[in-house]
Amino acid sequence: MVGTKLAVAGKGGVGKTTIVGSLARIWARDGMNVWAVDADPAAHLHTVLEIPKASAPSPISSELDLIEERTGARPGTTTGPFFRLNPKVDDIPARYSRMGADGVRLLVLGTIRAAGGGCFCPENAVLRSLLEHLVLEARDAVLVDMEAGLEPFGRATCRGVDMLLVVVEPGSRSIETAARISELARQMGVRRLGVVANRVRDERQREIVEEMLRPHHLRLIDALPDVPVVTRADLEGRSPFALPGADRWVQTIRHLSVKVSEELEGSDG
Repeated sequence: MVGTKLAVAGKGGVGKTTIVGSLARIWARDGMNVWAVDADPAAHLHTVLEIPKASAPSPISSELDLIEERTGARPGTTTGPFFRLNPKVDDIPARYSRMGADGVRLLVLGTIRAAGGGCFCPENAVLRSLLEHLVLEARDAVLVDMEAGLEPFGRATCRGVDMLLVVVEPGSRSIETAARISELARQMGVRRLGVVANRVRDERQREIVEEMLRPHHLRLIDALPDVPVVTRADLEGRSPFALPGADRWVQTIRHLSVKVSEELEGSDG
C-alpha cells in the first residue's frame, strides 16, 4: 500500500479510537511506518497503543510557547488577527511523539478552543500544518482519530487526507451524524469516503445499516462484530491486544485493513 493519510470520524461512543489504534498496530505489524494522531480532546488513543498515561505525549495545543514561536500569536490573547498560517512544523513530530506497541508513533494534537474564545486560530494553524507536513513515503501511514461529532469539520482539520472513514453503530442517530460528517467532508474536498459499522450483531443488522446509508449515498465497506474482548478492554481501561481472547479482534481488524486498502487502491470517488 502506498503512503496513506486516513482520518476516522464518527459520533461519540461508536468505538473509533479503538479502531484507529488497532488498525495502526496491524499496519505496523505488516511493516509500515505508522503515525497515530490523536485529535480527540478525550485523548484515549494511548491506551490502545499500550502507552501509560503518565508517559503519553503532551498535547501540541497546550504548548503555548511553541505555538507563539511558530505563528507569532499566543493562544488566548487578543494581539490581533495577523499570524503565520503556514508555520514551521517539520521538527515537531519527532520532539512531541512517543513510541507505542508494535512501533506505532503517537502524536497528540489536543483541544482547540471554540471560535470566538479569543485566539483559536494559531493553534489551528499549527495543527493543520502538522497534518499536512506528515508527507509519506511508500510504506508510511498516518491515522487520525478525529474529535467526535461535527466540530472538527468546521475547522477543516481533515482536509488533505486520502480517505475519511466514518464509524457508525446500528442506530438512526449514529447514521444521521455519519451523513452530516460525510456531507461536510465532501464540501472540504475529501474524495474517498467509507463507512464502517461497529458492534454489528448479525447479518440482519448489517443489512439495516446498509439500507439506512443508501439515501445518503454512503457505502458500507465493512461491518465489525461485537467482540467481547473490546468491551472488557474498555471497562478495564486497557488495550484489547493485551487481553486473552484478542485473536478474534485482531482477525476482525485485519479484515478491515484489507477493505480499507482496497478502497485506497481503487479509483477516486
